[in-house]
Amino acid sequence: MWIVESLIGIASGIAVGTGFVAVLTVAGIVPRLMQLSGSESKVRYYELAIILGVFAGIYLSFGDTSISISVVGVAIWGLLHGIFIGMLAAALAEVLNVFPLLFKRIGVEGFLIPLLMALVLGKIFGSLFQWIIFVR
Repeated sequence: MWIVESLIGIASGIAVGTGFVAVLTVAGIVPRLMQLSGSESKVRYYELAIILGVFAGIYLSFGDTSISISVVGVAIWGLLHGIFIGMLAAALAEVLNVFPLLFKRIGVEGFLIPLLMALVLGKIFGSLFQWIIFVR
């Protein structure tokens, strides 16, 4: 049974990781940040920061290590999280314009609303399933 659970875990991790990279790529977050800040020559640092951030998040999420941070540290941590989430939300708002163009190109523009609803409802039911079955 643990083999099946391991395969499901690996497949889920690959799906989530692929989705994260796709959002960053399609949204053009990193190139846009480099363009706005005038730091196109520092692309390696951006890549390294993303990779280290992902690994640090994985380690802190699944590891047994706890970090003791002062109130000021928590405020800075929260500010950085807020900046990231805000930028990600703004990028997703721009990406939503991609779906109508993609559906038009592949010839399914008449099914735009049902396909978007399938995506939304699948995410909702998947999240509810995880929280009700696994987190409870």
